[in-house]
Amino acid sequence: MVDNCSPGKLTAVAEDTFPKMLLQNYRQWRNSRVAMRKKSFGIWDEFTWSDVFEKVKYFSLGLVSLGLERGDRVAILGDNDPEWFWAEIAVQSAGGIVVGMHADGLPDEVKYIAQHSDSKFVICQDQEQVDKLLQIKKEIPLVKKVIYWNPLGMKFYCDLILMYFDEVLKLGSEFEKIHPAFLEDSIASGKGSDLAVFLYTSGTTGLPKGAMLTYNNMFGQVRRLNNYVPVYPRDEYLSFTLPGWIVEQTFGLATSLLCGQVLNFPEEAETVQENLRELSPATLLLPPPLWIKTRSLMQVGINDSTAGKRLLYNLLVPIGYRHADYTMGNQELGLFWKILYRLSYLVLFRPLKDKHGLHKVRRPVTAGSLIGPETYRLFHAIGVSLRNVYGITETGVVTAQRDGELRPDSVGLPIPGVEIRISNEGEILVGRQTCFEGYHKDASATEKAFSGGWYHTGDAGYVDDNGHLIFIDRMKDLKELANGTTFSPQYMEIRLKFSPYIKEAVVVEDVEKNLIAAIINIDFQNVGNWAEKNHISYTTFTSLSQLPQVGELIRREVERVNGSLPPGARIQRFVCLHKEFDADEAELTRTKKLRRNFMEQRYHDLIQAIFSNAREVEMKTEVIYQDGRRGMTNTTLRLYDVELK
Repeated sequence: MVDNCSPGKLTAVAEDTFPKMLLQNYRQWRNSRVAMRKKSFGIWDEFTWSDVFEKVKYFSLGLVSLGLERGDRVAILGDNDPEWFWAEIAVQSAGGIVVGMHADGLPDEVKYIAQHSDSKFVICQDQEQVDKLLQIKKEIPLVKKVIYWNPLGMKFYCDLILMYFDEVLKLGSEFEKIHPAFLEDSIASGKGSDLAVFLYTSGTTGLPKGAMLTYNNMFGQVRRLNNYVPVYPRDEYLSFTLPGWIVEQTFGLATSLLCGQVLNFPEEAETVQENLRELSPATLLLPPPLWIKTRSLMQVGINDSTAGKRLLYNLLVPIGYRHADYTMGNQELGLFWKILYRLSYLVLFRPLKDKHGLHKVRRPVTAGSLIGPETYRLFHAIGVSLRNVYGITETGVVTAQRDGELRPDSVGLPIPGVEIRISNEGEILVGRQTCFEGYHKDASATEKAFSGGWYHTGDAGYVDDNGHLIFIDRMKDLKELANGTTFSPQYMEIRLKFSPYIKEAVVVEDVEKNLIAAIINIDFQNVGNWAEKNHISYTTFTSLSQLPQVGELIRREVERVNGSLPPGARIQRFVCLHKEFDADEAELTRTKKLRRNFMEQRYHDLIQAIFSNAREVEMKTEVIYQDGRRGMTNTTLRLYDVELK
């Protein structure tokens, strides 16, 4: 088993389902190896492979005693916890299919997925999730039980649909006495071609679709990617991205089952950065916003440090950039520069990596969208060999960057076994053999997606002369002005987010006037620190965002970005929004992607004011609170012009 973790050898593993892999690991390692850790009250609680198997076994048998049958769907709703994955493998051990839900989903979103998937049970985290389900209980009649794993605050809940996680374990223990061979027989009857999970898409263009994935889909991704991002036994992995997202299912759970890496769970979302530094995991796959945020934190830390440290940073980073440019191009540095870089690494880059939990990372990966050359190059400068991969839920990993061919503009070469082509319209197409099975209850969408025998990703791109795939943007998001200038709003938004003072941005255009503008979310923490350092007072996010000094700060950042854009496609006006973009208000998906069409409709009046050359505009915005209440805010927003140079 251990040898199978070497790159290129994973294909030798015979076990073809998650439960089979768990059973093998349990038999091999039992109490001699840690499988998972969870930080609670500042202490890491450890779970061996034996502990994990016992939880999975009894929970699976408990579900069977409650009526779970092969082929049934079970939804799981909660943040990253061991119980999320115990429940998943338990459901699959009984032949069930797991439906991933996002913990911050609103009741209507939870209802839609529970109804659409025909879920028979919902397993959830805590009181907050239970309240959502009780609110919609009458509208999801197929759900037999709602099982929660965190009992805090649940003492006086007495609804018959509710059941505590540990009660199900007890039922499983009793069931085993009568049916001692049931679980292993059930696991043995599973096949790699069985459906394992339904992962619902972001829903950027409509209602989310349930992508159906088999074990072969997910294990195949891990095996293909392992040649580029090798994982070994005892590697540490911090599970904090959405557990119902393809990244956690493959890079996290599937890889841990295949290779034995330890799955670690943070105490809470707010401690992720601290836990990253404590663990310094060997494998790390983050979406671009989190890499950009890490870069911003580095910059803010340097800006807030002493004059001596800032001077040291400014002296040594150019050495790092020289090293990055040579290594990315697979060139050798001269001895003099090697010595300089080594000294720079010991004095500055290594402590900087350690501070942000990157000291031991072996193959850091980014996926999901473009990250931009500045961020990419900086991480390489400090010794973090960041590499781009391209893939989506439906296709799995399609391309990856290889050593000696690391470029910020490329998402790499096609992974062996994966076919890609570019359509006449410039759309990236992927061969069907490595893709998902289709969309649940949506044969027409499946047929459309696989038109011509290839999966249509909806992404625009091209293959360059060296065979590298160059990702541009979503096909539907490419824009053209009346003067014929074509531009990518997403590319401009990413460039804006390179600034430590800009958290989010949406780029809009007036085609007839050939004007481009941006609606900007300031980074409250970083801009707040800047304001305090400059003795500028404020009270709330709204008051800070509308300060004239902040407007000037953001204007300088926009002008800097314009300097890297083509002359015909530069931002001419912007506004700092009075509130953050919010997934609860449908402005973002649960994976934090912009719902561009919705945003343009919601802020139609603001966009019109921007392009009418107004100096300010009154904004009335409906706010949806976490408990479902609605309210209105009324704010005067300042509009700013940007001088084009």
